Amino acid sequence: MVRIGIPLKYSHLEDGRCILYLGEKVRQCFQKAGAFIIPIVQVQPLDYADTHYPDFPKLTKKEKEEIEEYLNLVDGVVFPGGFKITPYDQYLLERCVERDIPTLGICLGMQLMSSYGKKFQVEKIESDMNHFQEKDDELTHVVATRKDSLLDKILEKDEYTFEEKKYIIEQMLEVEFRISQKDTENKKYRLKIIDRVSMIILTVIGFLAVILGANFRLPLSAFHSG
Repeated sequence: MVRIGIPLKYSHLEDGRCILYLGEKVRQCFQKAGAFIIPIVQVQPLDYADTHYPDFPKLTKKEKEEIEEYLNLVDGVVFPGGFKITPYDQYLLERCVERDIPTLGICLGMQLMSSYGKKFQVEKIESDMNHFQEKDDELTHVVATRKDSLLDKILEKDEYTFEEKKYIIEQMLEVEFRISQKDTENKKYRLKIIDRVSMIILTVIGFLAVILGANFRLPLSAFHSG
């Protein structure tokens, strides 16, 4: 089983308290694909959601060792979406690259990967799009598909709102789940057919043996699939 490490995301409870969490859609998606999920927990004694980028202290030797222990456990790392990038995220990505660990970035995680090896700078972008959102279920940016890509040909649309993208992903996961269920049912059905055919073959052989006067026995396990 492939072990996928996923760094926890930063957010707030309704009362303002900071939390670390793993998004349900991300978890379900990778588990349905057969992965064993290993949450990678942040190691510094501070509230990641409330700490501004310039205020993050440097990682200590012990904290870096803890990160290495997490990376020793995984076959790959997925950086999910979120609302902020921290020096910790950048260091974790650097170690994944240096250790040649397969890495995937989703949404903000992809932006993190694009900043690898570069000086990171947070800037306010003047536009009608809300770039500072703290709740995953309130994202408003659109998602553009690459022209002439397979996804573009399937969906026949250039841009999608977050809600449209969320709906499409949910439908794809539902189809995948139904296919896996059907595949399991088909396997059980095939096993039943094999069992019945095996019994018929065994009966025919036994009948022929009686007719021919042969004196031998065949173990049932030779034909039984279960």
